[in-house]
Amino acid sequence: MSIHQDIDTQHKKVDEWHEKEEVLDQDAVALAATYTPGSAEEKALVWKIDKRIIPCIWILYTLSYLDRANIGNAKTGGLEKDFNLSSTQYSICLLVFFISYVIFEVPSNLLIGRLRPSIYLSALCVIWGGVAALMGATNNYRELAGVRFSLGVLEAGFAPGVAFYLSSWYTRYELTKRYSLYYTATAVSGAFSGLLAGVITQHLNGARGLEGWRWLFIIEGVVTSFVGLFTWYFMPDWPSTTKFLSGEERVLAAQRLAYDGLASTAGAQGHLGHWDALKRTLTNWRTWMFVFLYMLCTGAQTIQYFVPTLIASLGWTGYIGQYHTIPLYACAFVFILGFCFAADYTRRKPELICLAASLGTVFFIITVANTKHMVQYVFLILAFGCVYALPPMVLTWVPNVVSSPAEVRAATLGLVNALGNSASIYGVFLWPKTDAPRYIPGFSATTVFLGLIAITAPIMKLLVAKYPTERLDTDKVVRDEIEKQRAQGRLPAGHA
Repeated sequence: MSIHQDIDTQHKKVDEWHEKEEVLDQDAVALAATYTPGSAEEKALVWKIDKRIIPCIWILYTLSYLDRANIGNAKTGGLEKDFNLSSTQYSICLLVFFISYVIFEVPSNLLIGRLRPSIYLSALCVIWGGVAALMGATNNYRELAGVRFSLGVLEAGFAPGVAFYLSSWYTRYELTKRYSLYYTATAVSGAFSGLLAGVITQHLNGARGLEGWRWLFIIEGVVTSFVGLFTWYFMPDWPSTTKFLSGEERVLAAQRLAYDGLASTAGAQGHLGHWDALKRTLTNWRTWMFVFLYMLCTGAQTIQYFVPTLIASLGWTGYIGQYHTIPLYACAFVFILGFCFAADYTRRKPELICLAASLGTVFFIITVANTKHMVQYVFLILAFGCVYALPPMVLTWVPNVVSSPAEVRAATLGLVNALGNSASIYGVFLWPKTDAPRYIPGFSATTVFLGLIAITAPIMKLLVAKYPTERLDTDKVVRDEIEKQRAQGRLPAGHA
């Protein structure tokens, strides 16, 4: 059988991609064997995929972070004064979001593999935007906490859903770069939130009888819902089912993933049930190592909800303080891209995680040890950048280690993201007003979190290397099969 005939045969198999659970089945090997890495066709395909996926998820995630994190800007923009909000009450408003967020992440991530992600993710965006706007109608902290809880239910499915979605389109050393581009939305939304909050609280306060912080919630929530009405049209679904790729391109997309050891991709009804996937996830020690790492990341990242408060402690208040939050997120943007691109380029993700955490530890120590406000501000900016560089590297390390079956990958990503974000439940209590102006306990805890990440990442790398899963040897097995077929004359020399 010629290579072209073989490709035609594999075309018929793409829609049956989920029918077999076994990772190294004959379909996977055959698909991988007819694949030429780095071809012009593959580069054109990846660029075509990038143009569809990255802008859509980036916009949605930017809006997601605006809607969840704008409470910090609203607090210093008049919410705290109008509600007579205590430090504990504000922390409770943050806390309830993460409770619902943690509870609903895994169920949502198991669901996305059986649905069209374009519809599912966009619908979530429309609904959570409406809920976020309702925060502008609350009159006390109890009502605000109730709306925040509902917001957590809806946003729970987005971040881990996107991580699984991307891992079903990109190979392991393409994934971190793409995820970093998506994750820069957190930095951009943080910077834009500070800018937008400054403009709104300065110019719309009192407009139509509403306080500026109410307008902040309403405007950002309505914009989110509006955008979600259109993104579904542009987003592709799964490689084997999307209509924006030709038949040959869908085959190539499947071949790329098979060659990279991702033989089980989403897009059809999987053979492995939800309970079996969850059982495999819970009994895998690697899952719990990742949970620990991600808990440290998100525990450190709760500083984002107190950035306006920390800036105020350095002497910048009101809308001037809002504008001074922007450099922190600008630095986070640069650090996310720099570290994540380096992680894919060098293929040394654990080492880059260790480096970012170590630098952040040093920067936070300098911030706490110094009393000059400008020095504190500069090193706070640098430390903040390190904090933001870590989550995308840790989360995209998960599918590198736990890559298949797709249902297990989805469950693992959901559980890591869910339990990891549970650190935010206690993290929001690390920065009470009583610790002003230096907030030594909060800074100290964040420093410890980063230090533990710097220690744990290389340990995890050693353990994964010493106790590899069968999946970690997929590339070698597939390449051995290709060499075997080549020796039998079924493939031309140099094909792989």
